[in-house]
Amino acid sequence: MQLKPLYAVRFFYPDDLEVRLKDSSDNSGMVTEEEHFAFAEGRCEGAVTGEFRGANHPHRRVDKTFAMNLQGFIKTDDGALIMTDYRGYGRSYPKGRRQVVGAVWHVTDSEKYRWLNDVVCTISGEVRAPVGVPPDQIKQPDVKLVFDVAEIIWEVPPE
Repeated sequence: MQLKPLYAVRFFYPDDLEVRLKDSSDNSGMVTEEEHFAFAEGRCEGAVTGEFRGANHPHRRVDKTFAMNLQGFIKTDDGALIMTDYRGYGRSYPKGRRQVVGAVWHVTDSEKYRWLNDVVCTISGEVRAPVGVPPDQIKQPDVKLVFDVAEIIWEVPPE
């Protein structure tokens, strides 16, 4: 299996809404689950170039890993509309540059990009918090996300 670089998407969340659920039988007050919702705004550059918009509604597990569930679209510079579905994990490490891994599916009616309709892509990315700013002073729009998206190239599996 090989990976063919497709595009990089850089975006931020202007705001992040969250609900924190605690175990009522646990007197420690530890957060056990979180549900989030955030709109994404950004840009793609590469073989696909254009404006990126989406909505992420991840679940944060007790191990602090986010289960990403981000749907949106790319409005390409040449006028095509490509719907996107990003799934994966936002790891809780390393601090300040948390890792993101996942998969992407695309759907479009554009003849130029129709080949994306049956392609599976990978994500290797980071959540980049501002350096030198105390965590309690970091605002959501200051946190930048960068995903490198690559197409999985099909190859004959071994016999």
